[in-house]
Amino acid sequence: MMGIVLVSIYIFVLTVFIGFEVITKVPPLLHTPLMSGSNAISGITLVGALLSTGVGNNQLAVILGVVAVVFATINVVGGFLVTDRMLEMFKNKDSK
Repeated sequence: MMGIVLVSIYIFVLTVFIGFEVITKVPPLLHTPLMSGSNAISGITLVGALLSTGVGNNQLAVILGVVAVVFATINVVGGFLVTDRMLEMFKNKDSK
């Protein structure tokens, strides 16, 4: 049991490090497409959170599933708002 926890922590730390390195290497011109792609991934996370909440094997799984649904929804909505705001910066002043 302890081995599984250590492997999970190792994978989490490795993912955080790789994610940070990948994101810092992205040029500013590609931030909007990257944000749109991450919104799609967050949408998949939202579906997974809904499925895990719906199964509801025990009370803890339901509570964690609801928390995951709330956070994933905030992430998706916030991501689309930020993407929309970034795209507004590229429009001509005359077309507004």
